[in-house]
Amino acid sequence: NRASVNKIYLGKHIFIQNKVNWTEAQAHCRRYHTDLSYFNSQSDIEKLRKDAGGKIYHGWIGLQKDPNNSTAWMWSGGGHITYQNWAAWEPNNRKDNQNNAVIRPNGKWNDAKGKNPFHFYCVNVTVVEEKMSWEDALSHCREKQTDLPSLLSDTDLLLAQTEIKNITERVWIGLRFLGDHWMWVNGDPLEYEAWSQEGGQDHQCPIRKRCGVLTNERLERINIYIC
Repeated sequence: NRASVNKIYLGKHIFIQNKVNWTEAQAHCRRYHTDLSYFNSQSDIEKLRKDAGGKIYHGWIGLQKDPNNSTAWMWSGGGHITYQNWAAWEPNNRKDNQNNAVIRPNGKWNDAKGKNPFHFYCVNVTVVEEKMSWEDALSHCREKQTDLPSLLSDTDLLLAQTEIKNITERVWIGLRFLGDHWMWVNGDPLEYEAWSQEGGQDHQCPIRKRCGVLTNERLERINIYIC
């Protein structure tokens, strides 16, 4: 029952205080938000800690063993992990069947049996259908303690595409041409590239088409966007 769910909003993450097993947590996140939470870097963990007032709550995150490779871990939203933050001696698969993972108050990960009940974290990737310029869209996202998305991993890309799969319009993302190169708004350089064949890089900000292709646009153009 959604009415009985207790939530704490932490930037783009939502901490759900109810205790459920991992599969139930995943189902809830996918129904009411985007998916179970994932992290690309230590800065993602620190952002969560900051948004949580300095203390991370113990709970499920989107980590699961790859069903096709028991030694590999992947995110619920798709894509294998590119950053690891396991606690010492973890994952240890203690007593077998520890196929999922929780995040500890210190930000470290610990594998656990999926049937155990824990609090959990969801992530929100939100399409805002109010059209704005790129700069205004960036400001609006940051007012909500989120950001235009920096698509740094397969998981970022897959979840963004999930949210825009029914959108036929172009969508602003958090990429900008500064100096002589493209930079994500979180400060990382562009490594994933999927430019369309429409023109060169004479504009300043790219948008993401439904198919996942990037195309650059002028800053002042009005588009919908993702936070």
